[in-house]
Amino acid sequence: MNKNQLKATLALVILGGGLAAYIYLQQIEPEVAVQAPPPPPPIAAAPKPEVRQILETPPAAAPLPQLAESDSFVLDALAGLIGNESLMKLFHTERIIRNIVATIDNLPSMKLPMKLLPVEQASGKFMTAGKDGELSISPKNAARYTPYVKIAEAIDVKKLVGLYVRLYPLFQQAYVELGYPNSYFNDRLIEVIDDLLEAPDLTEPVKLLRPKVFYQFADPELEALSIGQRILMRIGSKNEATMKARLLEIKQELLLHMHDEKIAG
Repeated sequence: MNKNQLKATLALVILGGGLAAYIYLQQIEPEVAVQAPPPPPPIAAAPKPEVRQILETPPAAAPLPQLAESDSFVLDALAGLIGNESLMKLFHTERIIRNIVATIDNLPSMKLPMKLLPVEQASGKFMTAGKDGELSISPKNAARYTPYVKIAEAIDVKKLVGLYVRLYPLFQQAYVELGYPNSYFNDRLIEVIDDLLEAPDLTEPVKLLRPKVFYQFADPELEALSIGQRILMRIGSKNEATMKARLLEIKQELLLHMHDEKIAG
């Protein structure tokens, strides 16, 4: 499968299916006792969802913790990747995998509940420049996101994806509990990365409106994009370029751990 075919395959929607049981009618002949109907054939198990790509998960060196008890394990693993105690303070310490899964699942939508974030929100207020009618994102606003960009720059992508692959059963469990019993979280992750990579590369100044309480992009086409893309467009062009470069590296590393799975028809 070449790269274009792989990308097209990853863009397919997971197919679901159901099976219906056959209804048998008993045969009645004149002057012959009614024959008992043959037992219906057993109902086949629901087919497993069509898989576009699956992860090759190596045997774990040690048993994984239960999802509900995985927070300290994940925090310790992330601390080993980041190697900066001050940056680790940005992470929430509870429901880490569940919040990561819920956040990723919501990024292609229009809104993202703040209570789902696995990290603290950026400190300070959103900074603007200009007056009403000429509002734009202030160049100084990008500095609010420096700690998050530092995390992205500090992490070894190969080790990060390796940790994700090792913990994947927990990510999948959290995704099932989120309401997707017939879907695969890794498929969703690839879709979300692709959506983020498609965020426009904006040229400053980025014009804004403030119709009510919250700021919006003055360009309605930008405001209609996913919440994930709008977040990237708000953090400054340099930060956006850095984050997108890391996302592309993560996707490329993920593809090395993935293979096709054929489902018997």
